[in-house]
Amino acid sequence: MKLKDKVALVTGAGAGIGQAIALRFAQEGASVMVADCNRSPDASGEATVKMIKDAGGEASFVFADVSKAADTEKMVKATIETYGKLDILVNNAGIWMCKPMTEVTEEEWDTLMSINMKGVFLGSKYAIPEMVNQGGGVIINMSSVAGYVGAPLTTTYCASKGGVLLLTRAMAAELRPLNIRVNALNPGIIDDGMGQRLLKDFESFALAFGVSDVTERLIAPQGRLGTPEDVANAALFLASDAASYVTGHVLVVDGGAVA
Repeated sequence: MKLKDKVALVTGAGAGIGQAIALRFAQEGASVMVADCNRSPDASGEATVKMIKDAGGEASFVFADVSKAADTEKMVKATIETYGKLDILVNNAGIWMCKPMTEVTEEEWDTLMSINMKGVFLGSKYAIPEMVNQGGGVIINMSSVAGYVGAPLTTTYCASKGGVLLLTRAMAAELRPLNIRVNALNPGIIDDGMGQRLLKDFESFALAFGVSDVTERLIAPQGRLGTPEDVANAALFLASDAASYVTGHVLVVDGGAVA
């Protein structure tokens, strides 16, 4: 098992990519703290915990809104109190927006940035001291191909994910002497709830604004959408000792869409 005796905290783990990462880590022997602020039928951290336990793994749930310092501090403390340490942090929680830049409100901008970027900062801020105390750790931040290349109708989202990308590299440089590796994942369009909303938004706005063939160009390289499991497997590599010499890296998981 690649993560035997490790403890992982995964944010936004109630559905989609976060859920797949939590399940994959548990399959590889990690005890997983599942963090999420959604309690809807299609996004429940408690459901993820049940799936892990039903498969014979170990997991616990903590409610956390990653845009709030108190919640992120609480989720890290809950992990330490439950499992005694924190080896791996996956800053996965995020939201999507597809909208012409001139129609984005200040409130919408602030909300998206507070989750997609500030959430990464806050989660790391409270996890780092715990990792330092135990001699090191691994942080994986969820960026996106939208942080790597620009796309129409996604200025706010692209800005947030581009910020995560550079934040990751700066963190890696700063934390390298402390034996904390920091890397990012850049998924393309993934066939989960967010990915389906993304495609629907793209199609409707593209039609209205004369942007053609967006969906086809994103799917064409591999002939399919990515799956949450595709991203989870990449996260497993970055979290494991197989990537012990990998830090400051941005791993693109998009089937070659931006190649």
